[in-house]
Amino acid sequence: MSSVAVPFYQRRHKHFDQSYRNIQTRYVLEEYAARKAASRQAAYYESSGLGKTTCRLCARRARTLAHEAMQESRKRTHEQKSHASDEKRIRFASELSALEKEIHTARHRAREHLDRLAIQRMVEENMALERHAVEERISRAPEILVRLRSHTVWEKMSVSLCFTVQGFPTPVVQWYKNEELITPASDPTKYRIESKYGVHVLHINRADFDDSATYSAVATNAHGQASTNCAVIVRRFRDGEEPHPAGIMPFHLPLSYDVCFTHIDVQFLEKFGVTFATEGETLTLKCSMLITPDLKRLRPRAEWYRDDVLIKDSKWTKLYFGEGQAALSFTHLNKDDEGLYTLRMVTKGGVSEYSAYLFVRDADALIAGAPGAPMDVKCHDANRDYVIVTWKPPNTTSESPVIGYFVDKCEVGLENWVQCNDAPVKICKYPVTGLQEGRSYIFRVRAVNSAGISRPSRVSEPVAALDPVDLERTQTIHVDEGRKIILSKDDLEGDIQIPGPPTNVHASEISKTYVVLSWDPPVPRGREPLTYFIEKSMVGSGSWQRVNAQVAVKSPRYAVFDLAEGKSYVFRVLSANKHGISDPSEITKPIEPQDTVVVPSTPGQVVATRNTKTSVVVQWEKPKHEEDLYGYYIDYSLVGSNHWEPSNHKPIKYNRFVVHGLETGEQYIFRVKAVNAVGFSENSQESEAITVQAALRKSVSHMACPSYPHGITLLNCDGHSMTLGWKAPKYSGGSPILGYYMDKREANHQNWHEVNSSLITRTIYTVEDLTEGAFYEFKVAAANLIGIGQPSDPSEHFKCKAWTMPEPGPAYDLTICEVRNTSLVLLWKAPVYEGKSPITGYLVDYKEVDTEDWITANDKPTSKRYFKVTDLHQGHTYVFKVRAVNDAGVGKSSEISEPVLVEARPGTKEIFSGVDDEGNIYLAFECKEATDASHFAWGKSYEEIDDSDKFKIETKGNHSKLYFKNPDKSDLGTYSISVSDTDGVSSSFVMDDEEFERLLALSNEIKNPTIPLKSELAYEVLDKGEVRFWIQAESLSPNSTFRFVINDKEVENSDRHKISCDRSNGIIEMVMDRFTIDNEGTYTVQIQDGKAKNQSSLVLIGDAFKAVLAESELQRKEFLRKQGPHFSEFLYWEVTEECEVLLACKVANTKKETVFKWYKDGSGIDVEVPDLQQGQCHLSIPRLSRKDEGVYKATLSDDRGHDVSTLELSGKVYDDIILALSRVSGKSASPLKILCTEEGIRLQCFLKYYNEEMKVSWSHRESKIPSTEKMKIGGGEDVAWLQIVEPTEKDKGNYTFEIFGDKESYKRTLDLSGQAFDDAYAEFQRLKAAAFAEKNRGKVIGGLPDVVTIMDGKTLNLTCTVFGNPDPEVIWFKNDKVFELNEHYVFSLEQGKYASLTIKGVTSEDSGKYSIHVKNKYGGETVDVTVSVYRHGEKMPEIKPGQLAKPRPIPPSEEVLKPEGNAKSAKK
Repeated sequence: MSSVAVPFYQRRHKHFDQSYRNIQTRYVLEEYAARKAASRQAAYYESSGLGKTTCRLCARRARTLAHEAMQESRKRTHEQKSHASDEKRIRFASELSALEKEIHTARHRAREHLDRLAIQRMVEENMALERHAVEERISRAPEILVRLRSHTVWEKMSVSLCFTVQGFPTPVVQWYKNEELITPASDPTKYRIESKYGVHVLHINRADFDDSATYSAVATNAHGQASTNCAVIVRRFRDGEEPHPAGIMPFHLPLSYDVCFTHIDVQFLEKFGVTFATEGETLTLKCSMLITPDLKRLRPRAEWYRDDVLIKDSKWTKLYFGEGQAALSFTHLNKDDEGLYTLRMVTKGGVSEYSAYLFVRDADALIAGAPGAPMDVKCHDANRDYVIVTWKPPNTTSESPVIGYFVDKCEVGLENWVQCNDAPVKICKYPVTGLQEGRSYIFRVRAVNSAGISRPSRVSEPVAALDPVDLERTQTIHVDEGRKIILSKDDLEGDIQIPGPPTNVHASEISKTYVVLSWDPPVPRGREPLTYFIEKSMVGSGSWQRVNAQVAVKSPRYAVFDLAEGKSYVFRVLSANKHGISDPSEITKPIEPQDTVVVPSTPGQVVATRNTKTSVVVQWEKPKHEEDLYGYYIDYSLVGSNHWEPSNHKPIKYNRFVVHGLETGEQYIFRVKAVNAVGFSENSQESEAITVQAALRKSVSHMACPSYPHGITLLNCDGHSMTLGWKAPKYSGGSPILGYYMDKREANHQNWHEVNSSLITRTIYTVEDLTEGAFYEFKVAAANLIGIGQPSDPSEHFKCKAWTMPEPGPAYDLTICEVRNTSLVLLWKAPVYEGKSPITGYLVDYKEVDTEDWITANDKPTSKRYFKVTDLHQGHTYVFKVRAVNDAGVGKSSEISEPVLVEARPGTKEIFSGVDDEGNIYLAFECKEATDASHFAWGKSYEEIDDSDKFKIETKGNHSKLYFKNPDKSDLGTYSISVSDTDGVSSSFVMDDEEFERLLALSNEIKNPTIPLKSELAYEVLDKGEVRFWIQAESLSPNSTFRFVINDKEVENSDRHKISCDRSNGIIEMVMDRFTIDNEGTYTVQIQDGKAKNQSSLVLIGDAFKAVLAESELQRKEFLRKQGPHFSEFLYWEVTEECEVLLACKVANTKKETVFKWYKDGSGIDVEVPDLQQGQCHLSIPRLSRKDEGVYKATLSDDRGHDVSTLELSGKVYDDIILALSRVSGKSASPLKILCTEEGIRLQCFLKYYNEEMKVSWSHRESKIPSTEKMKIGGGEDVAWLQIVEPTEKDKGNYTFEIFGDKESYKRTLDLSGQAFDDAYAEFQRLKAAAFAEKNRGKVIGGLPDVVTIMDGKTLNLTCTVFGNPDPEVIWFKNDKVFELNEHYVFSLEQGKYASLTIKGVTSEDSGKYSIHVKNKYGGETVDVTVSVYRHGEKMPEIKPGQLAKPRPIPPSEEVLKPEGNAKSAKK
């Protein structure tokens, strides 16, 4: 909430349009009332009954009298009115005269007051001169008259430290706590400093144990320094002890007057902590409390403060208090809400308070890289059409710097935001003009950088565009009888038409971009509304320019923009109304636009100190010039990351800040920058790196007493003594616990008695000299170097009665460690009382807190005093107990453990193993939460390790290592560690055989170093038959040495053994020029590099040597072969996409004379000679078949040599080629097609190439079909088919054709069923019938030529054989006409198949075409014979021999072609 007082005219304004100038005087109302009264009186006379008479004379007389009475009444009324008006004028004139006299007197007194002020100023100046002279004489160094006094107080009491000092000039006093400067602004709720008349007081509010310290006060002036110190000891109190008188309250709390009139105790239960939130979110801060007594009518008052400013219900914050809870809710968070929040519960007996910081981060920018929103937008100096808007800049840690701001306005009640400035304003202040008088406005601000515009800020409080002077120009004068006179200055100034010039024109604000002019309205100003005109002139120009020619200014303020930088200006103002414009005002002094506020200087040294596990206190020196500062921004960075994050998002005004939200154990650095309206200072120098840990220092003044022990348990009793056990305090206070003190008392006794005078060093103790049968209770307190801590809570009442039961007593000192998500480890100590027999084991029981039934974790008692409980539920809370077992049974249960939440803490670390640079095996653990007082306790099988002969423990900071001095098999087992003064940090590690062997091997490698090898000694055969032996190490230094040894003899570098070493790559090699049978043996390389050694051997004996020798000789032969023409690639085959087989080879080192030939089975192949210069040769086999099998050979030869390449195309090679052809052909396979024949239905697939040797299969309904008489499988060059002979109903279904390639198969499928089968079957029947008819129709088998030549007179016999079933009918035709048979033409048909036509004595008339027509019911044919008769002596015509007559078919009848029976019967 803003601390700036709101002007009275703003408070009265309700933020809506209203006319506040309509004033009606009482005189107008009285005049109106008088007229109404006269009218009513006249009406009364007229309506009265005076004129009612029957006599005309009387009536006339009466009318005359009435008329006279009326005239008299009117005259009297007129006289009364005149008299009253005169009285009013006289009274008004007298009152006006008195008022003028009063004003004159006031002016006279004002002049006298000004004169007195002038005289007083002159006197003060003279006195200042004399004071300076006196001060020079009386100057002295500070001297302490009354020194500080030490105090011992109860916790939560307030304490005041006082001392008196004199000196001249007046000394400046600074307070220190343990040599650290105390700044009340850093913690306003804790400290308050007062200085009056040389007495200086430090008030410490509600002291706690951390306030125990040495306090110092240092007084300093120009002549010296003096100091005094004292000690403050704060004691804790227990039950029955009063911490402080009930009436003591801190001085500085802003308490209101309505304090509850009873003593109410308030104890906070659940508190809100340091909170991190983001702009735009909703948030509630809650505190639950216990109020005693809880009275409905008398309750404490809950007050919330932000940075010590009281918070009230508003649009942004909602307060709630009731049902033992106080809450502060934020409806929409903004960075304005960031700060230290304090809840104060106010009662008559005092104030209970709690504070925590709320951090509000920037919301995600609408544009990546845009800055955060500005904050704390406020309005100042509001007037009719003008207001100044201020704000605070956002922190730009990771974004580019802000280059300016846009200011937006919005009229209250509307949602139309209007941008006020066209160009970004660079400072955090802007005068907004152009407001409409009487309207209310709200404002917001947006920041701009190179990336874009930020989100808008939170809106300001509404402000009204009103002139406060208007309300001052109206005056109310109260007179007697409750009357009042309302006067306006306009009435007193007379009838002024043209106003006077404004006065006191001056610059109220100067910046680089604008100048704000202010002035006083003219006196007198007149009754008419005023406007103003502003004129400017550049110094030396001699000309005036009107600034607001287009805009009328109604307020006595105006911001002048568009001024040239570095130039000086003068200004004047003119006032105007409807009657005219006044003379110009007096000219201002020359004004140069410049920033009066400059960028702040850089803050000084930044010091970071530890605070808590997640926070650090950062302090810094203030900048030299801290005027007009908004505050400071603090940034932090993880060491080494070079990435800075903002800590606070709203400027803080003091030079100390607690940075929260840090990671425990990490190292951070910090920097600070100051900020004001102009911008940011440079970043300060970075602080020294600091590790985030709890602030427990080695200085005694910063240590504390240990916390209280707990869990007191009775372990044994013999009737005269009791053995008790307890748990050590959770925190040691920063110093090791030295021991314990125990007190006892009998039941129903008030006084406690010491048990021991010297410290008890263990957590178990036997109390002697007790009374048998009596009940006792005990309490224990721990002590360290600082002192004795709080005692524990009293134990339960233990009866001093001897234990005689046969079962064992309780285990004690239950400790829970290694809490993970579903498991934990429970430790305990053995019972002191074993019973009648030794303890054989322990049972561990557990249950959830809210349940009744206990669960036993182990079915059989464990002999160990630790147990890992598993299968727990994450996030649930459990308690545990342990029962000892002996032969007599299960003994007494231990004390129930404290409730434990089963959940691994974030950042939980585990023990890890390793080997250091010297080969020592260790276990290590890191605990970021460890403090200077923490102790790392290592154990084996959960027993603390104290064997210095086998182990060594090293602890540095938050790291601890357990070293194994002489590791062996006895070191196997479970190792554990626990860290004191933490929140139960612990871990364990199982050292098993596998891990131990791994570590031992690694240790041996480090202690006995070897040169690591990338590759062992190996060999390779080079192109010329040389053999290269080589080895590669990971790395070799320049001083490394090596040697080659063959069969125990070292080999030196020579022409036969070329030895070299590439140390940069770690390669050592030896090349043997000639590898022979004498080189069989063992090859060894020995390397030494400093202390590290290594060697590698290669055995080449027997078959291994023969393989190397053979390969060497082969490579040598290959080398010689390649000296002449040779095959770079020997013969190989490949299949083209057109299913051709190519035999190919590649040749090299050829020339024009080189001869290339192809051979098959020793015979040359006549093909075109290839172009050897292309380096490739091919032999094409178009359609591969078995006849192409054989041995193919290619030869190269010239004068340099001869080379041969052979390929045997048979066996597996032939099969592989067929598979490759199948692959190419399978890809080209067409879909299956149906072809009907007279035999049945044929399914066929067309391919680029088909060979019966290809691996194919046909399937019917997924069953493979073998080739049978029923199902015939075959194919041609480009087709594969399946013939279904005489198909039936069973042949329906899916048919699949599959061809197998070298890598995959290719399938084609056809569904032969339904209509497809019916159509195919019908076509098959048709073709079958046609074939039958063709077989049995009438035919001329042979015997007739097509042409016959014969001489006339001879006999012609045309004979042929006919066939038909049934026997055909034979008819002869001549020239297509049937002729009658006679003696000349004789026809005969013998045996039904030999037909003949005999022409006896042929003549020329017998020449022509003769036809034989052979036909039965299946059809037939006609054969034509041309007979040519020539005469005797003529040349016989030439006839082409051997040509038979061609028959012409005769189709059968349709009935014959119909299949026998229908399709269904045939299928059956």
